[in-house]
Amino acid sequence: MKPSRTSKAWMQEHLNDEFVKRAQKEGYRARAAYKLIEIDDKDKLIKPGMTVVDLGATPGSWCQVVVQRLKGQGKIIALDILEMQPIPGVQFIQGDFREESVLKQLEAAIENKPVDLVIADMAPNISGISAVDQANAAYLTELALDFAGEWLKPGGNFLVKVFIGSGFDEIVKSMRTQFDKVVTRKPKASRDRSSEVYLLGLNKKH
Repeated sequence: MKPSRTSKAWMQEHLNDEFVKRAQKEGYRARAAYKLIEIDDKDKLIKPGMTVVDLGATPGSWCQVVVQRLKGQGKIIALDILEMQPIPGVQFIQGDFREESVLKQLEAAIENKPVDLVIADMAPNISGISAVDQANAAYLTELALDFAGEWLKPGGNFLVKVFIGSGFDEIVKSMRTQFDKVVTRKPKASRDRSSEVYLLGLNKKH
């Protein structure tokens, strides 16, 4: 099959992308690392000694950033439906976050103790039908928010990728009931034409 013009254009853009080049040079597994770096530089979410849960972690670039910023003190539990190459200092669970049994594994990994930070860069498998994709993405966000609601310490923070579209306002409203402050972040490494933004819930209420 010949690559379509759009996939060629995407590949060209991808190869010329400054964040792709930087990731290759600096040893990050994906350009998404720079999204977390920029947000964390601004909001100071990751501190040594924390327990961090990374949902939708594969290929692992966010875990790499967290490992660097925990400086050997703390714990990272990462989860994804896809396999992830091991990263020293990261406990990885492969499984579908929507399944009860996988959630139980995750709860066992955090020893049923509250955590300091939940980060979620999840995206559903894209079907190309925008209403379906939007609903699936919103569902993953809600699950991540439920997990954060149950397992974040009071004062803990929650960072989640969302797509602007149906369900977005409900997610913001729901987060406002659980956190002192909810802010939107659109890091430079997030492509302009993408409808993704990151919602950050700061200071979980008791």
